[in-house]
Amino acid sequence: MRCIAIDDEPLALDLLEDNISMVPYLQLVAKCNNAFEAMEVLRTQQVDLIFLDIQMPGLTGLQFLQSMASKPIVILITAYEKYALEGFNLDVTDYLVKPVSLERFVKACNKANELHQLRSAGKAARDQSDFFFVNVDYSLFKIVFSDIIWIEGLKDYVKIHLKSSTKPVITRMSIKSLEEQLPPARFIRIHKSYIISVAAITAIRKNSVFLQDTELPVGDTYRDALYAIAGKNHP
Repeated sequence: MRCIAIDDEPLALDLLEDNISMVPYLQLVAKCNNAFEAMEVLRTQQVDLIFLDIQMPGLTGLQFLQSMASKPIVILITAYEKYALEGFNLDVTDYLVKPVSLERFVKACNKANELHQLRSAGKAARDQSDFFFVNVDYSLFKIVFSDIIWIEGLKDYVKIHLKSSTKPVITRMSIKSLEEQLPPARFIRIHKSYIISVAAITAIRKNSVFLQDTELPVGDTYRDALYAIAGKNHP
């Protein structure tokens, strides 16, 4: 598994590197001092697993997770127990509280590896196509990734806005479960209620993103990740 370690404390990063080196199926591809460095790594390299600190300057670990429409497997490693519930609500695989014993670290890694194998099997099937199906009016409706402009979450439903139709496709599912089916390089979450196609972006402002004739709000916790796509810091 290709992994990265993110922590603003150099000693913590060094310890993580040592622990990772002892797990035979892990390959450390980058050590990052903050979430912005990690964004660049994720943009340019394949990453299967993230070891992530929470309390970091600029963008916290939890904000970093919220900004990703689709994320690798994540293990949080932090000095604070109080963020555990929020972390698991963001689908992290494990939550480790510093100092972490090697035995506990390996247990978390084994859990991540099992999940990675399951995901790899599913990804191999998905990679053979450029589409997926959703339930619409008791039928399965085919959605092509390149046809998607943006997606809106409405409680237990989502609206999928397409280039090929003036009416959105409405299906009963959560936006969280839908984002797991999207290629992370092609889509980004900009708000708790919106996921957009990166290719459809025509302009970005401080609090808005424009997709052709549509203007959508950008949530505070997602703004840095959006501007990182453009290679800029937000104003």
